[in-house]
Amino acid sequence: MSVTLSSWQRLWGELGATTVNGGLMNQLVAAYSERHRHYHTLQHLRECLAHFDAAASLARHPAEVELALWFHDAVYDPQADDNEERSAQWARDSVLAAGCGEDVAQRVHGLVMATQRHTADPGDADAALLLDVDLAILGASPARFDEYERQIRAEYAHVEPEAWGPRRARVLGGFLQRPRLYLTEPFHDALETRARANLERSLSALSA
Repeated sequence: MSVTLSSWQRLWGELGATTVNGGLMNQLVAAYSERHRHYHTLQHLRECLAHFDAAASLARHPAEVELALWFHDAVYDPQADDNEERSAQWARDSVLAAGCGEDVAQRVHGLVMATQRHTADPGDADAALLLDVDLAILGASPARFDEYERQIRAEYAHVEPEAWGPRRARVLGGFLQRPRLYLTEPFHDALETRARANLERSLSALSA
């Protein structure tokens, strides 16, 4: 799965759409290419789609999870608190405009909204898979994880240095306090140990 028109058209066909809006794909690509983004970019979207490609067999509604990944960071302003709501609404409206059913629109909306809190138990297998894909970066190679940390800091350049350390430490520490970071067995088995090592190393650097 990739960020290409052919992949986009294939996805909407699997969703049962009566129309395929190529312009919508261009709008999403433009959104992920906004200048204020450093991590929530096309790089992140491509990484998510690659992880999902390897794990699509775990999904009950794979096309819906894939579309939710396209939209999960469609609206991203690091100083706003309604990014997920706006992204989810955009997704829902787009699904309905394409001629898909209300049930599909509601499930995609719910999947995007699941990323708002990243709760330990979203109560839905597809949402659990989507959250694992979104958090796969935590279990990336040390070099990629360090790049991710720099990218996140760049997105929050408006936060003063003296405030950034404690703020970031709360986020990373919150992840470490969870009994498990990854909800599905394949992601847990593959990434849990390295993710915790990355988080601990980053916390140590923040307190140095």
